[in-house]
Amino acid sequence: MKLVSVIVLGSLISLPTFSQEFQDHDGMLMNHGDGHLMDMAGGMVMGNNPDTLPGGCEKVAETKEITVHAGHKYSEKFPGKMFTFDTQEFQFKPCTKLTVHFINDDSIRHQWMMHGLPKYLYPKGMFHLEVSGPAKISGTLILPPGDKTYLVHCDIAQHMEKGMKAQLKVGKGDGDLPSIPNVTANIVQDDYKITLPELLEKAHKEADLPEPVVAVVPVNVPVVIKEESAFSGVTVIGLALGLFVTPMLVRKFKGMTTMQIVSYLFDLLNSMIESAIKKIKQ
Repeated sequence: MKLVSVIVLGSLISLPTFSQEFQDHDGMLMNHGDGHLMDMAGGMVMGNNPDTLPGGCEKVAETKEITVHAGHKYSEKFPGKMFTFDTQEFQFKPCTKLTVHFINDDSIRHQWMMHGLPKYLYPKGMFHLEVSGPAKISGTLILPPGDKTYLVHCDIAQHMEKGMKAQLKVGKGDGDLPSIPNVTANIVQDDYKITLPELLEKAHKEADLPEPVVAVVPVNVPVVIKEESAFSGVTVIGLALGLFVTPMLVRKFKGMTTMQIVSYLFDLLNSMIESAIKKIKQ
């Protein structure tokens, strides 16, 4: 009976811990203004806009909701990737009111950021969802009019480069973005079998560059290094002028203070410049 009581008590104590493994941030966000929502658990929404229509939208075309997962396990089907979203491409009508439910399945921070939005409505031109650790957060935006393709990615260092990148097309879009996993080809295609010399040769051929020129130095030709003499002609002339002028300066500045000497030199320099200018004008 004591053993059963201990097990029950332990389970009751553990319940709060298990309940915190996955958090829903929707109900505990604090509004900081300008569409910036934040909570103490590390969740954040920037550019939240459920009401204001972008210029060119007379009304909300339709209301949509999507759920996007982020994590390491979604990258397993993409060789060479470490983190990805579970969806790499989205498409909606212009002026759609879109609510994004962003779920982080990892124990590290991830983001779902959309760039290129009009800055008069979305601060810094972006809509930003961020979660630290396993949790969910939601935000809403109204998509602009027109056909355009927007970048969606995680801005944490190296997460986009490791695969956490997608595209969102409004209307027909205006083309595809490069290096979207399972959607478009990489700008630089990974090849784990090719050697470095082969990779360099391939890059030269693809860029249509001339073969690199290697300078060949004959083995038996002596290399002569000309050393400059310590006493060059300029040095000798400078020493001679110094020896000649020094006694005259000593007599001239005898009994003068440092400030008087400096003042005299400045006056002398000024006179020389004025004299040179007069000769040039003549």
